[in-house]
Amino acid sequence: MDAIMLQEKLVEKLLCARSRTTRQKDKQYVGFATLPNQVHRKSVKKGFDFTLMVAGESGLGKSTLVNSLFLTDLYKDRKLLNAEERINQTVEITKHTVDIEEKGVKLKLTIVDTPGFGDAVNNNECWKPITDYIDQQFEQYFRDESGLNRKNILDNRVHCCLYFIPPFGHGLRPVDVEFMKALHEKVNIIPLIAKADCLTPSEIKKLKDRVRDEIERFGIKVYQFPECDSDEDEEFKQMDKELKECTPFAVIGSNTVVEARGQRVRGRLYPWGIVEVENQSHCDFVKLRNMLIRSHMHDLKDVTCDVHYENYRAQCIQEMTSKLAQDNRMDSPIPILPLPTPDAETERLIKMKDEELKRMQEMLQKMQQQMHEKDQ
Repeated sequence: MDAIMLQEKLVEKLLCARSRTTRQKDKQYVGFATLPNQVHRKSVKKGFDFTLMVAGESGLGKSTLVNSLFLTDLYKDRKLLNAEERINQTVEITKHTVDIEEKGVKLKLTIVDTPGFGDAVNNNECWKPITDYIDQQFEQYFRDESGLNRKNILDNRVHCCLYFIPPFGHGLRPVDVEFMKALHEKVNIIPLIAKADCLTPSEIKKLKDRVRDEIERFGIKVYQFPECDSDEDEEFKQMDKELKECTPFAVIGSNTVVEARGQRVRGRLYPWGIVEVENQSHCDFVKLRNMLIRSHMHDLKDVTCDVHYENYRAQCIQEMTSKLAQDNRMDSPIPILPLPTPDAETERLIKMKDEELKRMQEMLQKMQQQMHEKDQ
């Protein structure tokens, strides 16, 4: 036994010495291969920001899902409206910002909620305040980017929109189609089937197929997952494949801890059993969380910046150029008309004036020459 313990201590000392040697070599290394480490340190020090919009009619569990995704309570000060107040309510925009830190990495999360959307009897153009808000954030960023002080620009552009589709019904409603068509050129839309515990697995599959077919038929552009690079590991490729296959995500949200199989899990307790939020056989909550936080948050920001914002920026520049050209045309002086062709008499008079001017120049030259000779 003592020999075994002595051998284990020797192995441990050898590993420690090898680790110290490796760290010393890393410190002595000089080259551009250390650039990723520099970018990583700078990014961690600066922190990240992400703006997430949630849209859908009331009662679909939007607030509960957001709290479940980020393990926080963003709506603790919210006042619940009664039936009369909800009837008179119009679509408004509310923002909730929270700073989240995990293992030294800071994330400034902004949740944009849209209470009142789809709750009225007449929902004609109820998405207008939402599109106006997205355009306002683009406009503000464009002004800041074109200004003198560009060091501390706040990025409040909406990077992702989770759109909640009701579980009852037979697919997309007209308001769902019109909303997504109004926003799909401005923001990354990720459709969700809300309250998936209302449906059986076969019903969820049928509803997913129906929603996918209608999205393609109506020409709606939802967020497209990027293709995996060939050098990605197999685990990431498998996760990306599963994400593409399970859209639209069927989700369940819950912040209640219940007892299931001797373990405490987040879920919902029903007379017939327990629905676990983080059980992938019950819903797609884990896949949605992995997509938003683990794998595709940076890509959502890149698509927002490189596609949606660039389209808005190009449109603004084109409008400004057209307006400037129009103003220049209105402010231009009266055009000068071409002179008429002179007749023979006019040409004769012009020729006489030229000859007289030539004689005067010759006389002036002679006088200057005489004065010069006299001075000598």
